[in-house]
Order: sequence, then structure tokens, then C-alpha cells
Amino acid sequence: MKAIALFSGGLDSTLAMKLIIDQGIDVIACNINTGFGATRDRREHMENMCRQVGAELRIVDIQSEYLQDVLFDPKHGYGKHFNPCIDCHAKMFEVAKRLMKAWGASFLISGEVLGQRPMSQNKDALAKVLNEANVEGLLLRPMSAKRLAATLPESEGWVDREKLEGIMGRSRDRQFELAEAFGLTDYESPGGGCLLTDENFSKKMRDFIAHDTFEIPDIPVLKYGRHLRLPDGAKLVIGRNQEENVKIQEITNDKFVHIRTLGIPGPRSLLSRSASDSDKVLATQLILTYCKTSPEETYALDYEGTPVEGSPLASRNDAVAYFIS
Repeated sequence: MKAIALFSGGLDSTLAMKLIIDQGIDVIACNINTGFGATRDRREHMENMCRQVGAELRIVDIQSEYLQDVLFDPKHGYGKHFNPCIDCHAKMFEVAKRLMKAWGASFLISGEVLGQRPMSQNKDALAKVLNEANVEGLLLRPMSAKRLAATLPESEGWVDREKLEGIMGRSRDRQFELAEAFGLTDYESPGGGCLLTDENFSKKMRDFIAHDTFEIPDIPVLKYGRHLRLPDGAKLVIGRNQEENVKIQEITNDKFVHIRTLGIPGPRSLLSRSASDSDKVLATQLILTYCKTSPEETYALDYEGTPVEGSPLASRNDAVAYFIS
């Protein structure tokens, strides 16, 4: 007997897998990559959690499908920001269901907890997900199973319902009790793992789609740096620290020109390749404003092999008018 678990790397989905594994069922931890997970690479953490409970990790990339089917026209709308949670969850379960035959699985599980997230994990929302993904009866939610209708694996006797949980609400006391009982270590503190639930990231998303068509290579552009919109419409991204400078340097996107400082330490930056001459002049000034420079001096930047000279603005306060986030 084998199950596919929708696995985020968080404590709830780890515990859900453990409850099923302890009943003698093999579990494949399926992490679905929409492109909008955390800015840091979480693979090592996910592998660690899977090792602790005895699950196999597999990562499935659905970025193209997600942009095409979910993000910009969600049937059930958005949450507080740019997060189409109900449609997103349904898409993930739809994808997992498609994998069942190839992976030899008989049912699906998730770490969802009834009432933990008022908008996306209330009873009505959980039912909508089942309906939209056509996984009624196939999807078992071990953390709240005793408060939900019995599923196929329970009614068929594959899983003992009495060994599952009946957690409800936002308190995580029971989860912490289980983590201690199972000897889990290094698990993450609770928090939103999706950038689309972040207010600042959502602002950048809305600004981007107001000026351009959004595509997969644009996702990493939005993840790092200060984001500015210049008067003629160009987008400018300026790294905020060494870690972001490295990430920005690694981005491959034909819509943007890479910019670096010459002769002085400074941020890595991106500018719309279609930027007007006046926006390029302003971009040069803005980038130099975030270096240790003087408005009375002239400095050089490298625009992908082309040196451009300029001076910083008088104050960083003068840059605020162009900020998106």
C-alpha cells in the first residue's frame, strides 16, 4: 500500500505523513513547485524532514501549468493578497491524482488542519478543493480526519481511523506534542511559505502585470532586491545585500539588462532592456545612490559590457518616489 502526500516541508505535512507511515503504508512526499515558494532553497530541509519520518521526497515542477491555469484567473478568487489558495490547493491535488497510477499510489494525504486558516481551511473551502480536484474519497487529511467524513482508505480498512487526529483550529499545541512524541527535530516554525501571501510581493506582482506579460523567467526577478518603477515605465531592481546580489547575478531573463558597479563596491541590478534613455540615466543615478558615493563625483556602471557614467542623487530620500517595494 502506498500514498502520495502533498508535502510543503512544514510540520503539519510531516506529521500527516508520519501518522500514515506508522500504519505500515509507504508515503511519497510530493512537493509541488509553483515557483512562488520561499526565496531560499528548502530542498535540504525537506529531505531532512522526510528522512526523519521515512518518506521519499519527489519534487514536481508545475510552474507553466500554474501560470496558465491558476494564478491570473482563479475561479474562487484571491485571499488577502495575490494568493488564490483554494484554486492552488485544488490544482496541487489534481496534479497528485494524475501521478497516482505512475507512482503506484492508492490514495492521497495532506497536512491540512480544519480551521487553521480561516479562509482556505474552513469546512466549506476544504470541500470545494475536493470537488474542484475530483479527489472526493481519495484525499485523506490525517490531522483532522476524525472531524471529517471518512475517506476510501478508512472505509476500506487500509488506514485505522482511530489512529488519526481530530485537530481543529489555530492552536498548534497538539502538533508540538506529536512532534515531541515522534522525536522530530529541526522543524520549521509555523508561517506562510508562499510568497503570494506576502503584501510586498503582491505589490510587485500587481505592478509587473500592469506593465508587462508575466512569464516563468520573471518569477525570480520579483524575489530579490528593491523594486522601482521609473517615469517612462522601466523596471529597476537593486540588490540590498551580498546574498541578493548573488541571486540577482544568477538570473537569466532577456527582458532585463544586468548592471554592476565599476571600481567601487555596490549592488547588482536589473533594468528593463526596453528602458528609455531618460530612464537609463535615472537608473544609473539610483543605483549609485545605493553605493558609498558623493553627488559631486562621477562614477561608472557596466551595462552588460557598456560603461555608463553618472552621479548619485543628493539623498536616498529622493529615490522613495519610485519604490514599488
